[in-house]
Amino acid sequence: MRDKVLTKNFYVNQLNFKALGEYPEYLIVAKDNIEIHFFEFKDLDPKENYGQVYIRADDIEVFYQSLLANKITIHPNGDLQLKPWGQKEFSLLDPDNNLLTFGQSI
Repeated sequence: MRDKVLTKNFYVNQLNFKALGEYPEYLIVAKDNIEIHFFEFKDLDPKENYGQVYIRADDIEVFYQSLLANKITIHPNGDLQLKPWGQKEFSLLDPDNNLLTFGQSI
């Protein structure tokens, strides 16, 4: 993360994660059984960031619809879809261009 305040705002206020730990250059957020740890990297160039996380979810359609209702931007190629590998998935980008893909087995 480049900016802890921006990252925390996105995950807590937009994706409904909870802040579990906040330290000078470190942030921990959680939702259900998921925990994501961030370290400060002020020189990160979002245009060159290839970070990605795959998060398995329950009730993915409800979560997806809640994001749309709250006007959270879904990745242009990441609308909710059934995938040939047996997952229902969608993707979005966080403020640092980390790709977050949420998936549920079908």
